[in-house]
Formats: sequence, structure tokens, C-alpha cells
Amino acid sequence: MEFPLAKLKASLEDLPPAARRIAAYLVANPHRILDMSINELAAASDASEGSVIGLCRQIGASGFPQLKIAVAKEVAASRALLHEAIVPGDGAADVVTKIAASHMLAIEDTMKVLDVAAIERAAALLMGAQRIEFYGVGTSAPIAEDAAYRFLQLGLSTKCVTDAHILAVSATFTGPQVATVTISHSGRTQETLEATRIAREAGARTICITNFGRSPLQEHCEVVLYTSSQETRHRMEALSSRIAQIVVVDILYARLALLRWKESLEAIQKSYDVISTKRRRPPA
Repeated sequence: MEFPLAKLKASLEDLPPAARRIAAYLVANPHRILDMSINELAAASDASEGSVIGLCRQIGASGFPQLKIAVAKEVAASRALLHEAIVPGDGAADVVTKIAASHMLAIEDTMKVLDVAAIERAAALLMGAQRIEFYGVGTSAPIAEDAAYRFLQLGLSTKCVTDAHILAVSATFTGPQVATVTISHSGRTQETLEATRIAREAGARTICITNFGRSPLQEHCEVVLYTSSQETRHRMEALSSRIAQIVVVDILYARLALLRWKESLEAIQKSYDVISTKRRRPPA
């Protein structure tokens, strides 16, 4: 088991009350729990020893001792970037520092939960598709649009759908020759959830980019690519989550480009040539 703190932090809002209290205590006090017993942690988080054991098993640990070992390794390897919320009275320097730290932490935590094997499976599905459709609404829509444009530059047939009604219709007309990539931080956005379900039922190969934890979106996807970015109702929405999503898109883009290296180079060059005609030339 690796990176338990990153996994717990990303899934806090999805946990039941007792498990959430334990997870919140673990995330806030990683150094302190290294010297605690299971009953001390249970008491500190107002939960039972059974709840502690259940949470340990949920994130892949056989018990509390193994969890402590994994936490110790993660703490030792971490650069200790701590997110601080922006508050009234912060100056420009505070905003720069806090936002940069939050984004760097989102990238660092995403690398801990992103499965390399899942990247390979996703790239293989995209390689075999005749068309790739990217789904996203709200704050995920610009990420989906950027992804569709990036993959188009590789010479692939892509489509981006961000309208709630068009999502359902487009998904209906997919099939085994189409791969869909749904981008949703929560994995619970009704429009993209429904479109992904419809696409899967139509036979499309389905991939999603979503935050680590349980969500109904994952039930309709063959491949899940996790991000790790804590977004709650008490913070400004979609700050670091967008950065994490872009990182995953870029990784998938680069992997696919490598798998079809010659075709990718030719397509990128064609894209560059045509775009260069749109740029104003410097004065002679």
C-alpha cells in the first residue's frame, strides 16, 4: 500500500461520518499517529477500533500497523506542501504563495494515486478508436475542449461535447469504434454521468478522469484515471482540480503520441504549419 494520506485526503467527502473523522485526524496529524495505538487513534477521532480497522482495509492496509508504516514513508518522502485557504486580508504575495503551493500539492498527490497501468490501458483504447469524444460540463468543460484540441493535433478524429442535451444525443450515436473520455472531478455530475452510461450501453470504450474515491461515474468506465485534489464546498471551486486534470490529459497525450510516433510527428508538423499562417509576421 502506498500514499495513504493522499488517498484519504482526496476521498474525505465520500466517507461515512466515523471513517471521515478518522481520516481527517490522520491527514491533519500524520506525525502524531506514528506513536499512537489503535485505541488511542479511535479515542482521538471519536470512533471505534473497528472503524479504524475498516478504514485501513478500505485503502489497502491489512491493519493499523501497516498503515503507520505507509504513513511514515509518505511523510518522509513528502515535500510538505500544505494548502492554506485564501482569506480576507491576504495580499498579492499571499495569493501567489498559497495558489502555487495548492497546485504543486495537487500535482504531487495526483502522481501518487495515478496508476501507470491504467494510462497504458487508456492509451490502448484510444489507439483502437476511430473517433474520440471528450465529455465535460461546468468547470470540466474547458479541460475537455483543450483535450479534444490537443488530440486533434495528433491527427486523431476528436469531438468535444459540453452541452447537457447534446451529450446524451452524441453518446447515443457512439459504438465500439468510439472511445469516450469523461472529465469530472466529483464523478457525480448528472449530465456527464448519464452520457457515459449511454455511451457504455452503446458499446463505446469508456475512460474517465476523476478524483480519487468512490463515485457512480466509475461504474460506467472501463478505465479510471485518478486525480487527487481536495475540493470542498468551503473552498473556491475547481482551483487545483483543473491543474490535476490537465496533468493527466497531458500524460495521456504524450503516451499516445509515443505509441504512434511517426504519425504523431507528421500530424504535429502539419498543425504547426497551418497555425503559423495565422500568426502575424514581424515587420521587416
